[in-house]
Amino acid sequence: MDIQQLICAVQAAVGVEVDGKPGPQTWVAIAKRLVPDQSISLADDSTPDLDPRSQKNIDTLLPQVRPYAIALIQKAKLNGINIKIISGLRTYEEQDALFAKGRPDNGPPVTNAKSGQSNHNFGIAFDIGIFEGGKYLGSSPKYKAVGVLATDLGLEWGGNWKSIKDEPHFQLRPSWAREMTERDMLAALRKRKSDQQEFFV
Repeated sequence: MDIQQLICAVQAAVGVEVDGKPGPQTWVAIAKRLVPDQSISLADDSTPDLDPRSQKNIDTLLPQVRPYAIALIQKAKLNGINIKIISGLRTYEEQDALFAKGRPDNGPPVTNAKSGQSNHNFGIAFDIGIFEGGKYLGSSPKYKAVGVLATDLGLEWGGNWKSIKDEPHFQLRPSWAREMTERDMLAALRKRKSDQQEFFV
């Protein structure tokens, strides 16, 4: 049995989604099984060590995504990296306003995604900023380090994209979209949104 099979077997045994990636839900389920008399839960929306900006943006994410954002902040902190969640859910209007920045001639474009073409529009994506001494670092090798920590949690990292690299970007792909291209997943998310369907069911 290899490590992937072992993780899947543990996930099946503790009753969480079997995806081979030990994210926050897996670890909480394991902890509850090993320490049943303790009150153990995912870091909730009022985790005291979250800065107000991160807390506000995490609150906009879908409930399934919030524990991953919190876990990433905590995991980065354990590795000496101070991150904040600087963007979460965006409305279609906010996305179009962001797309308009830099177009046609007022500076470099901020994003290539119009409304409905960004995972931020569905509450499954967030952007981070790295801070040192209270100062925001727009670029730093530490983004790659956080990318490694995030993929270990089961998040997708924009720094791994082939076309446009987006190192501050992270997202949680629903299990039903695991084999889909990004374009097909976004089309399915738009349809689910218009049909008022859950994104993670």
